[in-house]
Amino acid sequence: MSITNNHINYIELKGKDLEAIKKFYSACFGWTFTDYGPTYVAFSESGLQGGFEKSDSEIVNGALVVLYHENLEQIKSTILKYNGTISKDIFSFPGGKRFHFIDPSGNELAIWSDQ
Repeated sequence: MSITNNHINYIELKGKDLEAIKKFYSACFGWTFTDYGPTYVAFSESGLQGGFEKSDSEIVNGALVVLYHENLEQIKSTILKYNGTISKDIFSFPGGKRFHFIDPSGNELAIWSDQ
């Protein structure tokens, strides 16, 4: 599957116990996992790739929809132009860079790039 600008590419969820999460989704749905340190685990074999971020806070809205765009600065500028706000500026992670934004209704999403 090719990566396409502006398409949902990844979904990130919160989890209090990553070992319990892996056991649950593996046993129930056959998902497979890749650990990225003690606070993050990616999943596959789910129809859409994603991951779980460890959180000790109360999980209110545990899903983060992640879009892809090859040029983060360009899409960030477009988001700001159309009244979106940046909630977490561009940062690096294993595999690329990303930032988070809030849409005009208050939904938080993220955009990543492997560039």
